[in-house]
Amino acid sequence: MISWREGRVAALGRAWRGAQELTVDVDGSPTKALAYPELTGEPRVGDRVLLNVTAQTMGLGTGGYAMVVALPDRLPADPPPGPGHLVKARYTPLQAIVLGADEQDSPHHEALREADSLGGMPVVTADLHSALPAICAAILADRLGTRIAYVMTDGGALPLWFSRTVAGLRDAGWLAGSVTVGQALGGDLETVTTHTGLLAARLILEADVTIITQGPGNLGTGTRWGFSGVSCGEAVNAAAALDGRPVGALRISEADARERHRGLSHHSVTAYGRVALASADLAVPAEPGEFWDGVRAQAEILKPRHTLHRVDCTGLDEALAASPVPLSTMGRGPVADRANFLAAAAAGRLAASLIS
Repeated sequence: MISWREGRVAALGRAWRGAQELTVDVDGSPTKALAYPELTGEPRVGDRVLLNVTAQTMGLGTGGYAMVVALPDRLPADPPPGPGHLVKARYTPLQAIVLGADEQDSPHHEALREADSLGGMPVVTADLHSALPAICAAILADRLGTRIAYVMTDGGALPLWFSRTVAGLRDAGWLAGSVTVGQALGGDLETVTTHTGLLAARLILEADVTIITQGPGNLGTGTRWGFSGVSCGEAVNAAAALDGRPVGALRISEADARERHRGLSHHSVTAYGRVALASADLAVPAEPGEFWDGVRAQAEILKPRHTLHRVDCTGLDEALAASPVPLSTMGRGPVADRANFLAAAAAGRLAASLIS
């Protein structure tokens, strides 16, 4: 199940919040690797490292990285005693203890203990992590100064530190903060469930609007139900249960080679049409042309449970171009697959219009 390698750090590469790129010499071969210093300690040139190369050797979606498991000759010191007993990545060799915003030792416990409402806050749900900057771009283009929180579920990457997108959005001031829920970890706040994650975004981060997606990476099996983006529909249910206003970003593509993802993706049809039992406001770009006519026809299947909104996309291309982080989905940018990013931005515009 795991392919192990041992090597020595030859060079340090890029670093961003919570992550450090490395070049590791493995039997004379340079290997691209990634370390999370919060888990492994700070790597240095010359350190011996243990690597998990399983996904890398199989060409799976870890950005081409081998993952640093440990610096066995220079283990980090034990963390100081303190509050926090939430275990994430539970019962794995790298399980980590964090302080949950919703646990008894947290200074936020009292605020969340009986919390039960988002007070109508718009909650934008999206299938893929790559939708995050496009949604933010539209919200801030229409309502500069909006406090946006990001809630990351555990359907993709578990460490939020893997995401250069989140790091870049934080550095640019586009995000007020992040919450990692379930088995995910590394956010500004940690919570046990999606529900307490949304409440923490509203009550602790004081968000005007919250965006919820899985982390980077997307697991799919080519089956109707076997894809991690099913959590998109579950997020609609959570937001609605807490008196939030679910706003759905549809997964749309004009460039995907797979027929099931052309136009309106079958993943959106399943997540919103079958998994989401509560009503959501779904954004459909009001763009002209045969392609968009076809998308709107496909989206009709999501009525009457959901309300479809034709969103005027004037100015959204310019908003997307202002993103402080690169826009990319499945290796395609806005030029190659404009429809994908426009659909995400349309959800952001719709959410901005619903902020009270």
